[in-house]
Amino acid sequence: MNYSAPSVPEWPIALRRYLMISFILHLVWEVAQLPLYTIWSEPVARQAFAVIHCTVGDLMIAGLSLLVALALGNEPSWPNSGSRAIWQLLLVFGAGYTVYSEWLNVNVRGSWSYSPLMPTLPVIGTGLSPLLQWLVVPTLAIMMAIGRLPWCQMGGAVTSNAAPPENRNGST
Repeated sequence: MNYSAPSVPEWPIALRRYLMISFILHLVWEVAQLPLYTIWSEPVARQAFAVIHCTVGDLMIAGLSLLVALALGNEPSWPNSGSRAIWQLLLVFGAGYTVYSEWLNVNVRGSWSYSPLMPTLPVIGTGLSPLLQWLVVPTLAIMMAIGRLPWCQMGGAVTSNAAPPENRNGST
């Protein structure tokens, strides 16, 4: 007997899920990478403010990156199809902005600085942790939001050997 695959949420539901999951994952990442920044030696209240401030900024970047990816990706049936292109654009925008922002805020403005524990990219000096954050977190968030790997298209019917649900009048 063939059963249809569970439906993937339509874009408003997928967008809300993506933002909620992004917030949680970025919050966890921001806390985890604190020792890689010099703020690690600051008072806890200052660290907490920085984590909240950065997580809210991450959420804005995540939302805007997805909206721009959806607008430029021209995939009207997302998330049911076209997820690979949207995911790739999402990573390009998120990671691209992160490299620029880290360079600007560390090297030009001096808004924050890395501890000696932070591995950095050669030449531009961008921290590896924030770059990885914008590759890993959006991938996990979009995967959880749409219910499948973002580089895989939605499959067709799922074959099952299980018996079909019984009809209410007792006939099968």
